[in-house]
Amino acid sequence: MPRTIFRVVAFAEALSWLGLLIGMYFKWIADAGEGGVKVFGPIHGTIFVAYVLVSLWVSRAYRWDAKTTVLALASAIPPFCTVVFERWAERTGRLGAVAPAAQAQPAS
Repeated sequence: MPRTIFRVVAFAEALSWLGLLIGMYFKWIADAGEGGVKVFGPIHGTIFVAYVLVSLWVSRAYRWDAKTTVLALASAIPPFCTVVFERWAERTGRLGAVAPAAQAQPAS
């Protein structure tokens, strides 16, 4: 369960970054006002806080070392890095061992 929640929140954090960046484009480049930033700013802020809390929870649940925990938290700062971190954590077994489909036992 922590694994799934972490993956969803990491992806949502990256999507909220995308929304915020689009809003900043319209505010600063297209000079179209602050509408996008006013909408996506609070959304991104809320999901950012959720990602930090979920990362700390998952860190305890999977007994990450300090380096992995700091990497998880730092990945929320650059855009889209939460997804990069999540994929790395999955690939290296830091989100728990998941049996490959090829190794699954057939039902008897």
